[in-house]
Amino acid sequence: MKITAYLATMMAALAIAAPTQTMEAALTKRQFGLGSSTSNELEEGKCGKVVFIWARASGEGGNMGSSVGPPTCSGLKDAYSDDDVVCQGVGGAYTAGLSQNALPGGSSSGAFAEATRLFNLAATQCPESIIVTGGYSQGSAVINGAVSKLDSAVQSQVAGAVLYGYTRNAQNDGGIENYPKDQVKVFCAVSDGVCGGALLVTAGHFTYAGDVDEAVEFLSARIDAA
Repeated sequence: MKITAYLATMMAALAIAAPTQTMEAALTKRQFGLGSSTSNELEEGKCGKVVFIWARASGEGGNMGSSVGPPTCSGLKDAYSDDDVVCQGVGGAYTAGLSQNALPGGSSSGAFAEATRLFNLAATQCPESIIVTGGYSQGSAVINGAVSKLDSAVQSQVAGAVLYGYTRNAQNDGGIENYPKDQVKVFCAVSDGVCGGALLVTAGHFTYAGDVDEAVEFLSARIDAA
């Protein structure tokens, strides 16, 4: 019943938010400079000063999504340079399906494994790079599930994380398990029902476009301090 109620609520919220999401998607394409909401720069063999690993929200396309993921990547590239920032979305076994939200940890074991693989790839392929990360909605749970279980050497290379509409916010006291809390910035609107520990999607869950600049500033500070 809980899963069914969640799916119904989520679909209704998506329908209400559709015009806003469409506008954000159009803006994202201009800012991101890509024909789709996908970035595989790390898997293409690139390294830079910064590797940014991102997990999208439920229902979003590509591997970066079409809301806050691409603008966060673009903001980091603007803060440093295109060559200095490598952006990689979590795809593969992470399909961002709605029902996965109700699984233990807030997503599937395959999603956690895929995100973990990318962190390990970044650490081995780009040992001199500073890794930062982020996620939105279900994607924030994916990042928590991966970062919290990384080997200590790999985790120490992860300088910071930004989590929008964090579905594990209440359960993890506004942080990532087994990871320094001062290296995490959570964006959770008062009107966002998922931030209170329940799978309750309200209009506030779709209000994070205005927080991207602050998220980029936080990650930039973490990068500069690393």
